Amino acid sequence: MKKENTFIMTAEGFLEAEQELNELKNVRRPEVIKALKEARALGDLSENADYDAARNEQAIIEAKIQELEYKLEHAQIIDNKNKSAINLGSTVTIEYDDGEEEEYKIVGSMEADPFDNKISNESPLGIALLNHKVNDEVNVESPNGGYSIKIKNYARTSNLSARVLINDIAA
Repeated sequence: MKKENTFIMTAEGFLEAEQELNELKNVRRPEVIKALKEARALGDLSENADYDAARNEQAIIEAKIQELEYKLEHAQIIDNKNKSAINLGSTVTIEYDDGEEEEYKIVGSMEADPFDNKISNESPLGIALLNHKVNDEVNVESPNGGYSIKIKNYARTSNLSARVLINDIAA
């Protein structure tokens, strides 16, 4: 029997993915269909750059829709009730050896966005932070070598409103 993939997500991340899916289906897809119709009206499709561009855009959008539908269908929404330690959905402030402080939110791998300080629970830093508490000194094992950090603070994001929204959407 084939094991199905599950995608660990926060409720907030689930809602963001669902909103992106709705945007693709209800806005982007119709825009591309309109562009295809307009390009077809221009005549010879073999040398029509607008038509080729619209077809490429359509392929990208359809692939993204399929990917999001699959991931949302196989999503496992985590709402850890353990508030005594860092877990998925926690926003953590850490201090590096040089005194520099950074704040990260620990999310599922599908939601990770390093440019927005959202790190995956599967990343070296994410793995190291899980189940620790304020003032813990943690060693992070990364491909570039290990380093240590100190946990300065953390907070849990309330997923209650997101959970209510998910139930409203499903209804």
